[in-house]
Amino acid sequence: MIISASRRTDIPAFYAEWFMNRIREGYCTVPNPFNPKQVSRISLKPEDVDVIVFWTRYARPLMPFLDELDERGYRYYFLYTLMNNPRALDPKSPSHKRSLNTFRELSHRIGREKVIWRYDPMVFTRITDLNFHRETYQRIAEELKNNTNRCIISIVDIYRKAAKRLKLLEGEGIRIMEPLEEKFGELMKSMSDSAAMNGIDVQSCAEAPGLAWHGIPPGKCIDDGLIRHVFGLDVAHLKDPSQRPDCGCVASRDIGMYDTCLFGCVYCYATTRLDRARDRHRSHDPASPSLAGHYGEFKQ
Repeated sequence: MIISASRRTDIPAFYAEWFMNRIREGYCTVPNPFNPKQVSRISLKPEDVDVIVFWTRYARPLMPFLDELDERGYRYYFLYTLMNNPRALDPKSPSHKRSLNTFRELSHRIGREKVIWRYDPMVFTRITDLNFHRETYQRIAEELKNNTNRCIISIVDIYRKAAKRLKLLEGEGIRIMEPLEEKFGELMKSMSDSAAMNGIDVQSCAEAPGLAWHGIPPGKCIDDGLIRHVFGLDVAHLKDPSQRPDCGCVASRDIGMYDTCLFGCVYCYATTRLDRARDRHRSHDPASPSLAGHYGEFKQ
């Protein structure tokens, strides 16, 4: 079993203590996002977990616990978002310097093949236009040389949860734009070239076949091939049926909950309202079996 921690929130940044408590207890509980009365008990015992995949913008709060994870026999890798967007889009993300330094430290600690750079999702506006992404991506690729082997990119999809926030942004003259196809192709080539010059392979996330036309092959964030290469494990190759049709990820169990992340990215699909996320974080109990609330007080 692969544990996803988590597409729904940033567990390393905000819930590291809870996560380690659940590791020590050997399980967690997760309510169905569409039916909270339906609660799953997910084993976190080392013998039941093949790999843990962490999704984060800031891994430092979890890093003091990596020795313990290693001692307990867990295998893991990180999907680490590093973009340096303007505050209008990413109002609460850690500074680029802090994120970059943490990325490098993590890479040196666990190995660069286990820290995947996500430049994702790209949002095109008047303040984050083609030139912005070309220059930003090139600079970060240079900063991450020898610190990662892979980068995953994607273009933003507008979800209903984010539509209202984006509408408010339009009042400030910042509107989502569609770049011209020719110029977009030039950007993709520039990004591919920048990555290659710094020893980084570029893949796309849930964009097939669109970016493949521009030389960016489709990839997998939760990747059976990477797991086999890095950990020598053959996990199930079944595509995750709960993800979008163009997503290549293999099946996993996600232990996060929506409306719990505090980064407040305007385009985020996982947060309906930031005030709701703040309330859930404020009432969060690190001893609870579930990340938010107290779902399923299962006994061992």
